[in-house]
Amino acid sequence: MNKDFEAVSSNKWIASERGNKNTVDHNRPYAWLVEKERSIDGKIEDTAIIFLTNKECPFKCLMCDLWKNTTDRTVPVGAIPEQIEWALSQMPSAKHIKLYNSGSFFDEKAIPVADYGTIATLLEDFETVIVESHPKFITEKCLGFRDMLKPRLEVAIGLETVHPEVLLKLNKSMTLGDFSKSVDFLSQNKISSRAFILLKPPFLSEEEGIHWAKRSIDYAFGRGVECCTVIPVRGGNGAMEHLHKMGHFEVPEIQSLETVLEYGIQLRLGRVFADVWDLSLFSKCDNCLEARTKRLAAMNLTQSIGKEVACECSPTV
Repeated sequence: MNKDFEAVSSNKWIASERGNKNTVDHNRPYAWLVEKERSIDGKIEDTAIIFLTNKECPFKCLMCDLWKNTTDRTVPVGAIPEQIEWALSQMPSAKHIKLYNSGSFFDEKAIPVADYGTIATLLEDFETVIVESHPKFITEKCLGFRDMLKPRLEVAIGLETVHPEVLLKLNKSMTLGDFSKSVDFLSQNKISSRAFILLKPPFLSEEEGIHWAKRSIDYAFGRGVECCTVIPVRGGNGAMEHLHKMGHFEVPEIQSLETVLEYGIQLRLGRVFADVWDLSLFSKCDNCLEARTKRLAAMNLTQSIGKEVACECSPTV
């Protein structure tokens, strides 16, 4: 890795490119929603998602913008359960729930361990609880929380990419070995895992982005994850805009997301989803954006490959 890449992959440089954080309240989640998702047993069911407000993740990944809705200090004991209880009172009932916290659920500086019991009680009516974590926080604490839960526990881990040089440049503070070890630990303790996979992280061309997303899906399923979510990389954190100016980053095209999702689904090794949030960022054609968005959303739910969208625009790869 040359000095230019080393410079843009350092904590200090990444932080220096940031703007201001949003104003948040440690007694309220910064967002929540309910969406349809295909469950592990093939049913299409409502899944609640609560975006918890807590202390910023200690890692500074090159592509991440989740720090925008975090605090600088650990929230008080009781704040996280209050956020969850409030959100549940606002939303319709659902069978599954995701607690996403802009970092790692098992980072005790983000989610106080003292709150685990109360959180578990609040979630007892759900069938599945999905949390996210960096591999370095996947320890015995996971088992303690699992044992408190009535629902089944699933942990989402950011694999990002199996491209060895790009993974290093992302400043993830994680190796493929760390990911594999964490999935093994979870599997051995009867905890399911899912992987977040990036489509076209910095330093890759469109074709390379597709290739390495496919290889990352292969790797994740080969290590034992049950589900993969493919996330097209976007800007918005300062560092990515700088990389764009340097010629090291362009957002992927929506057709590339379709290609990777099709590949993952046809493997039949587990569920594969595409992140369909704000897909207008990845489309160069207003004529087919809506149709492609609907196609991706339908494939997420059916886990079958839908009819291709016909349009005069042509993909780059």
